[in-house]
Amino acid sequence: MSATEDDADPQRVPSSGGVEVAVHDLGGDGPTLLFSHATGFHGRCYLPVAHELSKIDRRHSMAFDFRGHGDTPRPPGDIEWERYGDDAEAMAAWSSERDGGPIDAFGHSMGGACLLMAAHRQPSLFRRLVLFEPIVFPPSGIRPDGAPSPMVAAARKRRSTFHTFHAAFDNFASKPPLNAFTPEALHAYVDFGFARDRHGVHLKCSPDTEASTFEKGGSHETWEHLPSIQTEVLILAGHAGEMGPGAIAPQISERLPNARFLEMTQLDHFGPMVRPDIVARVIADALA
Repeated sequence: MSATEDDADPQRVPSSGGVEVAVHDLGGDGPTLLFSHATGFHGRCYLPVAHELSKIDRRHSMAFDFRGHGDTPRPPGDIEWERYGDDAEAMAAWSSERDGGPIDAFGHSMGGACLLMAAHRQPSLFRRLVLFEPIVFPPSGIRPDGAPSPMVAAARKRRSTFHTFHAAFDNFASKPPLNAFTPEALHAYVDFGFARDRHGVHLKCSPDTEASTFEKGGSHETWEHLPSIQTEVLILAGHAGEMGPGAIAPQISERLPNARFLEMTQLDHFGPMVRPDIVARVIADALA
């Protein structure tokens, strides 16, 4: 059922600063697997991965929306990545208590970095982590001379309002990078990432929130904490670009005491949306 059919308020978990994180059940039966989403996305973007996973592994997939994304409102004030870490920690604690023990989690991009923050703060919450190109940069960053990320400009220019959900889907399906998504993944992004208003539909995660999040991607200190994180981690990366998160992923793996690295050259940074079947199989194998 899509957001165009069901606007019921989701379950919520308290986080910091009065934020109540929206929680989504992605289906399945078994131990919890928590999905932690990328910048500009939302928890239900990973429904296709969860559906593929349910065919090959007994998992109860859950997801949540970070503040300012999906169904979790952005509180007043500036973007702080540590507060995104609060949201991941709150969700992991809630899930761990619900399961009666440590959980497994999958994090994509920002979501992977925030799971590492949570694992550093409360290692007892997690059994294993599978992270696809987490945004954890060294203090020097990844671009020479402090060059800005092209993702910032792209986010600020992103069209955020359309007359209908169908119009939004057709727009994103016509141009990169979202045109590479499976139809199911793109529908999940649009159907649950837009909300109705009197003018049509608008992105729940505003272009300003997305752009500001990209701008602050190097502001957290997770890189320095990596050597003290004892959780078992599988770091995944698509083909490494010269200045993208895939190029840093092997170094993240090397700094983590209990990590493995797997390069998936057939994928790019949007691998979970482009090939959810492949990503689901790797998750299942890693958590077996």
